[in-house]
Amino acid sequence: MSDNPAALIVLAAGQGSRMQSDLPKVLHRLGGVPLVGHALAAGRALEPERIVVVAGHGAQAVEKAVAKLEPDAAIALQTEQLGTGHAVLQAMPLLEGFDGRVIVLYGDTPFIGEDTLLALSSHPADVVVLGFEAADPGRYGRLVVGPEGLERIVEFKDADAATCAIRLVNSGVLAADAALLRELLPHVGNENASGEYYLTDIPALARAAGRRVEVVTCDESETLGINTRAELAAAEAAFQSRARELALEDGVTLTDPATVWFALDTVIGRDAIIGQNVVFGPGVTIESGAEILPFCHLEGCHVSAGATVGPFARLRPGAELGGDVHVGNFVEIKNSVLDEGVKVGHLTYLGDAHVGERTNIGAGTITCNYDGVFKHKTEIGADAFIGSDTMLVAPVRVGARAMTGSGSVVTEDVPDDALAIGRSRQVTKPGLATRLMQALRQKKGK
Repeated sequence: MSDNPAALIVLAAGQGSRMQSDLPKVLHRLGGVPLVGHALAAGRALEPERIVVVAGHGAQAVEKAVAKLEPDAAIALQTEQLGTGHAVLQAMPLLEGFDGRVIVLYGDTPFIGEDTLLALSSHPADVVVLGFEAADPGRYGRLVVGPEGLERIVEFKDADAATCAIRLVNSGVLAADAALLRELLPHVGNENASGEYYLTDIPALARAAGRRVEVVTCDESETLGINTRAELAAAEAAFQSRARELALEDGVTLTDPATVWFALDTVIGRDAIIGQNVVFGPGVTIESGAEILPFCHLEGCHVSAGATVGPFARLRPGAELGGDVHVGNFVEIKNSVLDEGVKVGHLTYLGDAHVGERTNIGAGTITCNYDGVFKHKTEIGADAFIGSDTMLVAPVRVGARAMTGSGSVVTEDVPDDALAIGRSRQVTKPGLATRLMQALRQKKGK
């Protein structure tokens, strides 16, 4: 991190009409989280003193999402979308008293890297513009650089043939000292075809004031902006490809990399094994040496070393699996802690439960945790044995080394070492099955 204090302004006010969506553009998901979350995550590398997100279209929804992603972020409202310069102007009152480097990012540009942000933050120039060498410069604004740094930004429509030949173009990302921004933003005009106030005027105003303006460059792939559903799909493919590469480089085994899907914050330890068609939602940590078998979906959970999950298992938010736990096929775990060595083989739902060490959960077990209004907790002690097809009606406790009979409905606490059987007595009627079938076939024939 640079010694210079940093603050972030993330512009997230646009509607994104080309997305053909009622959802604000920055809330469309990439890697399991809203687009704006990527800018916020990258910005954490700077350990910023202040973070301001400028919201406009769908401001309430944006504010709600940002509160989950970055609780310390402040929200500035841009009630009229009058350009990027106007958006930054709305954010500045929330940076009152801050003295340091302000970095302006875009909520729909998810791939700006930490190294690039650190370069912007630590550069000694008064204003720093982020540029890139474009394979096809197209209609980008050109960056004209001379011996004294960035001389000017020339919009495509104003560029002559020589300027159009320049491949160094403007990304829109900018860094400047807070005091200088406060001084220059009121002087940004709207004498242009769109009648908007553009942040790109800041470098020219800074040079006119005798300030130093420079360019930091990054790879073109970092500047990819999302404006359409097709671009969002392409960005998802790029994100997943990079996430798979990083996992392999970190010593994770991916049996079929192309079928594994990561979230932005997925953490997997070395020597973990991930089978094909595994999907990681947000908030997943897999410790070293754990194995996730094919066709599993995990979100908001923690899997300890030596545990195995799947195939066809689902771990929902709040699932905590201890070491050497086995969760088998068609098992769903939600907001539950499974201590070391627990075995949940198949066809089971555990919600709002705590299961003690080495306990075995039989097939078809369900913790009946919801009464239609409240969620209730199930406690199962260590070394217990839960018979197949047991219904545990919470709130309920099954003690250590206790057992339940298969097919039981358990509504009362079971003491340590006890056996609980809660089912109707079987009644057998000799010959009745045959007589019933004969009667039904005769009825069908008529």
